Amino acid sequence: MSKTVVVIYSGGMDSFTLLHRALAEGHRVHALSFDYGQRHVRELEAASAVCGELGLPHKVLDIRSLQAVMAGSALTGGSEVPEGHYEEESMKSTVVPNRNMILLSLATGYAVTVAADAVWFGAHGGDHAIYPDCRPEFVEKMDAVCRVANYEPVAVEAPYIRADKGEILAEGLAMGLDYGQTWTCYNGRHKACGVCGSCVERLEAFASHGMTDPLPYEARN
Repeated sequence: MSKTVVVIYSGGMDSFTLLHRALAEGHRVHALSFDYGQRHVRELEAASAVCGELGLPHKVLDIRSLQAVMAGSALTGGSEVPEGHYEEESMKSTVVPNRNMILLSLATGYAVTVAADAVWFGAHGGDHAIYPDCRPEFVEKMDAVCRVANYEPVAVEAPYIRADKGEILAEGLAMGLDYGQTWTCYNGRHKACGVCGSCVERLEAFASHGMTDPLPYEARN
């Protein structure tokens, strides 16, 4: 059944696929992005370009003033972005304190404002090892809270919570999506670094399908 959905849209490949899934299912979509001072702000440029092409309502919420309570992450400049796979201990430095609880709370308020039935976000199985706020138990409890936090119940849904990056990519490829329209790298440089956790997982997903990622990558010795 068609419903109105707020999709938290970062501009990365997971939320890009999620956005198109919502559209493919016939939902009315409001895209919501957040500028929280992330060094990979290029993802917001990608998000705006896609929403403009699709003609979707897209709000970019500037929450950089919250950095004082979301500090210390490599993603916001607290340290260098580590290299390696998400399951490595070093990736814990990419955790932004309480990020998804904050973003989902704001998205739920926006959902009430635009009379949406649900908030969708792109947490997936590959996130579980490092990010507590991407695990099924977190999603279940946020869903329960957001259904009773207002007069209007808002569901919190993570359709890819049991999927890995390769499965998400497979769904997007089946929809004919162009992943050159996304940005995943945690470093906000001109080309993707290819060695941060986000790049490594993305490259593994394309390799699992025998494909080459359309994004340009920095040359490595």
